[in-house]
Amino acid sequence: MTRLQTQVRAEDIAGHHFDTVVIGSGFGSGFFLHEALRHARTGRVLVLEWGEIRSHADQWEDGRQSRIAPGSTFANTGDHPWNFTIGFGGGTNCWFAQTPRFHPSDFRLHSLYGTARDWPFDYAQLEPFYCEAEEIMAISGDEAMGRVLPRSRPFPQPPHHPSTPDARLKRARPDLHFVMPTARARVATATRPSCCANHRCSLCPVDAKFTANNGLMDTFQHASVTVCPGAEVTHLDASGGVVRSAQFRSGGREFTVHGDLFVLGANAIHSPAILLRSGIEQGPVGKGLHEAYGIEVEAMLDGIDNFDGSTITTGLDYGAYDGPFRKTSGAALLYFENRWKFGFRTEPGRWRQSLPIVIVAEELPDERCAVEIDTDGRAKVVGGEPGAYAVAGAERAFEQLPDILSGIPVERIERRSVRPTESHLQGSLRMGTDPGDSVVDGGQVHHTLRNLVVVGSSVFPTCSASNPSLTVAAMSIRAARQVLA
Repeated sequence: MTRLQTQVRAEDIAGHHFDTVVIGSGFGSGFFLHEALRHARTGRVLVLEWGEIRSHADQWEDGRQSRIAPGSTFANTGDHPWNFTIGFGGGTNCWFAQTPRFHPSDFRLHSLYGTARDWPFDYAQLEPFYCEAEEIMAISGDEAMGRVLPRSRPFPQPPHHPSTPDARLKRARPDLHFVMPTARARVATATRPSCCANHRCSLCPVDAKFTANNGLMDTFQHASVTVCPGAEVTHLDASGGVVRSAQFRSGGREFTVHGDLFVLGANAIHSPAILLRSGIEQGPVGKGLHEAYGIEVEAMLDGIDNFDGSTITTGLDYGAYDGPFRKTSGAALLYFENRWKFGFRTEPGRWRQSLPIVIVAEELPDERCAVEIDTDGRAKVVGGEPGAYAVAGAERAFEQLPDILSGIPVERIERRSVRPTESHLQGSLRMGTDPGDSVVDGGQVHHTLRNLVVVGSSVFPTCSASNPSLTVAAMSIRAARQVLA
């Protein structure tokens, strides 16, 4: 078991006061803290982490990121699985390190298409922070992506090698098809080797993908920081318009710590649960939990081979992403896979002539899918079935595939399966300008409790078809700078 230089037991901090109390240590908390330590107002910091601190070697030997099964931490009344990691580094441990930015139109869905909500800031306002997050994670990317997602700085690392189908599609569709941007190192860094293309990204064999362990340890071991693992925060105590203290459970005992600034970065199930247990219910707390919807398909190729790229997912296609259709059906992003998810073809000489594709469609938040508190005080999720908007987006993209793939020889396209989850829960503490319709403002500060900042994808007003982690990181840097500058 790994031990940080800054690690303490719950008994060592019980009743103490800190300038900043951070709940959780995933993307939201980690990148907020990375920025916060640049500002004197941050002061003395306490990080309360429910899970264990485990090195990459610990995780690899055990074959899992955490000993806490996510399903054991909440009651699920529906069939939809909600995946996350409880442990030091949170989702940085289990993610596949895919890092596309959100599309500019994702921030203006209502203004452009009369659907859902606009975000309280736009792509241009977040763009400089995207660049900063990409630098911290040493993102590898395709500069041509600037044609769809404008950039003010180049990617820190060159793109991975595309597969043969991706290279051909990139030539045929230069404004829509790109090499996947990723935090899987293309070039070795001081703390990470280059990607081995082993296709085991959930637990990288060589530790090439960015994690808290190999990318944020200087932050968590800073002289101003104290980390308490095994601390499950249950309540926040508020009075006079501010949060005064946090109550947490550790080793079967209850403890309290006090603070001036509180940063809530559990996840989109446990962050609202903490507020609900605390009686902090201003706005739609817990309402609108959602994630994107995905389906698996496979294109049988005619005369060209696949699986010769340099990482697990080699391409992205935006041909089904944006347009007036978003009034009634979700944006869809196409992920081109460099792994044989459905096995190789059996025909002699054609075993590599297939192309697995994941279609991911944005979902609209539904108030009926919500986080509540069960009778035993645990978090409970109700709802979770995919909505008509997301399903329509995926079906529309499937119908477009013959045109999208016209730059390569395709024999036939086969639908394989619906993905059970995208493992990107979001939206249960959404941000906005109206306190009656949102929980936090555009700076991620609680509308009523002005010393409470909520970080992570729980604050997303809508659901992009793109992976959320890079956007969480960028937003967390922005929030810290606004709150502490």
